[in-house]
Amino acid sequence: MEERLMNEKTTAELENLRGLIDGVDQQLLHLLRKRLDLVAQVGAVKHGAGLPIYAPQREANMLAKRREEAKAMNVAPQLIEDILRRLMRESYLNEKDVGFKQVKADLGHVVIVGGEGKLGGLFSQMLTLSGYEVRSLDKDDWLNSEAIFAGAGLVIVTVPINITCDLIAQKLTNLPANCILADLTSIKTAPVEAMLAAHSGPVLGLHPMFGPDVGSLAKQVVVVCHGRDSEAYQWLIEQIQIWGARIVETESTKHDKAMQLVQAMRHFSSFVYGLNLYKEEADIESLLQFSSPIYRLELAMVGRLFAQSPELYADIIFAQEESLVAISDYLDNYSQALSLLKSGDRDGFVAQFEEVSRWFGDFAPQFQRESRAMLQSVNDMKTG
Repeated sequence: MEERLMNEKTTAELENLRGLIDGVDQQLLHLLRKRLDLVAQVGAVKHGAGLPIYAPQREANMLAKRREEAKAMNVAPQLIEDILRRLMRESYLNEKDVGFKQVKADLGHVVIVGGEGKLGGLFSQMLTLSGYEVRSLDKDDWLNSEAIFAGAGLVIVTVPINITCDLIAQKLTNLPANCILADLTSIKTAPVEAMLAAHSGPVLGLHPMFGPDVGSLAKQVVVVCHGRDSEAYQWLIEQIQIWGARIVETESTKHDKAMQLVQAMRHFSSFVYGLNLYKEEADIESLLQFSSPIYRLELAMVGRLFAQSPELYADIIFAQEESLVAISDYLDNYSQALSLLKSGDRDGFVAQFEEVSRWFGDFAPQFQRESRAMLQSVNDMKTG
C-alpha cells in the first residue's frame, strides 16, 4: 500500500515537472519564431546594401560572447554554441529567400548550358534570386541556340565531365565577344583550356565544392581558376560571395591534383567499401545495431554515395588519368599496411602510426575536436 502511494506521488511529481518543461519548450518555440522574424529583417537590410549573407567575424564574435554568458549562468558553453549554430543554419536558409543584391545590372541575360540538371538548377535559382534573367539550354535546344545566346552576358556550362570539352569546342565558338564563358566542372585544366580556345572573351573556371542539395551557399566553398580578362568577371565572384560562399582562388593544375585525393580517391575508396559489403552479404540492419557513432557516420557516407547517380561518380573518378596513379598509390599503401598485419608486426604498425601522427601535427587534435562534435550529432539522431 505504502509503495503504491509512493509510486503515485512520484508519477504526479513527474507529470507536474514534465508539464513545466513543456511550457518552457513552448516559450522557446515563440522565441525561435521571433528570432527568425528578426533574421528576415536582417536579410532585407543586407539585400538592400549588397552585403554577403554570411559574416564570419560577426558570427565568431557572437558565439564567443554567448559562450561566456552561458558559462556565467552555469550552462555548458558548447550547448549554447550547438543551438546557435543550428539556428544560424536555419537563418541562412530564410535569408536566402529574401533575395540578393544584383551586382551587374547591365549584364544581359544568363544562359546555363545544362540548366535542367541539379547543379545548373541551383545556380539558376541563385542568379534569379539576384535579379538576373536566366535561360536554360539543354540537349533538345541546340536548334535555337543562336537565338538563346544572342545578347547573353554570361554562359555557364554544367554538363557531364566526359562531354564538357567536346561541347565547348563544338558548340560555344560563336558567343558574343564580351560574354563571360564559365564552367562548373569538377576538373579545371582541360575545361579552362577548351574555353580559352573556343572563346576570345572573358573565361572563368568554377568548381562548387558542394552538391545541389545544399539549402544555402552560406559557408560553402567555390574554387575559382582564372582564365582570361579577370576584371570582366570580378562582379561574378563578388555575386557568389554575396550568396555567402567562400572563394578559393588557385591554378587549374593545382586544383586538379588536389581533386585526385579529395574526390577521385575518396569516392573510389567508398565505392570499394560498399562493393565489399555487398559481396560479403553484410546485414546492414545488424551492423547499425552494433555500430559506434563513428562507424555509423562512415557507413552513412558510403550509403550516401550509392544513393546518387553512378554516372556522376564514374565521371569524377574517370575524369583524370592521373587519378589512377593516386588510387594505385593508395592500394600500394594498403597492401604494405596489410603485410604488417599478416606478419604480426605490431611494433611496425605502431611505428607507422606514430610517423603518420607526427605528419598530421596540430591537425590531428583539431580534427579530433571537430569529429567529436559530428559524432555527438550522429549519436543524437539515434531513435532506437
